[in-house]
Amino acid sequence: MERILVSSCLVGRPVRYDGAAKPVGDDLFERWRAEGRLVPFCPEVSGGLAVPRPPAEIVGGDGHAVLDGTAQVRTDTGEDVTAQFLHGAHQALATARRTGARFALLKEGSPSCGSHRIYDGTFTGTSSPGDGVTTALLEREGIQVFSEDDLPALDTLLQTLDPKPEPTAAEAPERPETP
Repeated sequence: MERILVSSCLVGRPVRYDGAAKPVGDDLFERWRAEGRLVPFCPEVSGGLAVPRPPAEIVGGDGHAVLDGTAQVRTDTGEDVTAQFLHGAHQALATARRTGARFALLKEGSPSCGSHRIYDGTFTGTSSPGDGVTTALLEREGIQVFSEDDLPALDTLLQTLDPKPEPTAAEAPERPETP
C-alpha cells in the first residue's frame, strides 16, 4: 500500500502559523486515513518554529531558489527563518524515506508546502506561481507532490499503483448455476 506524507494541518492538527488547522473533509481523504496511508508531518514545526508564529513568505523566488541559496524565507517583521524552513524540509524528506512515502499531499499556498502557488514575499496577500521549500526538496528527491486541490489526480495515480485485488472464492459474489 502506498503511503502519503501529508501536511499535519490537513489532518486537523492546529499547527499553522496562526494556530489553526485546515482539515480536509473529502471522502477520498477520509478513505486514505481509514486505510492507514497518511503520514502527518509539519515541516515548519519540525524545523523548530513555534505555534503560533509570525507569518512567513519566501522573498526573492520560490522554494527552489531557497534550496539554491538565492532566496530567503522571512517573517512579516523581517526575521530570517530560512534555516528553520530548510531543516523542516529535510526532516520531511527523512520521514518520507523512513515510511516509504513516494507521494506527498501538502497545503497549497504555504511557504513550505505550496505546490502550485506561494505568497510573493510582500505580505500583501498576493500569490504567485511557485513551490514551497519542502515541496521543492521532495520533488528534487523524486517524491511527487499534490495539493489538497489535487485529490482526484492523486487517487487516480494510487488506483494504478494499488489496484484492488481480485476477490477470493470466499469473497466473490455467488453466481447462479448454469445448466
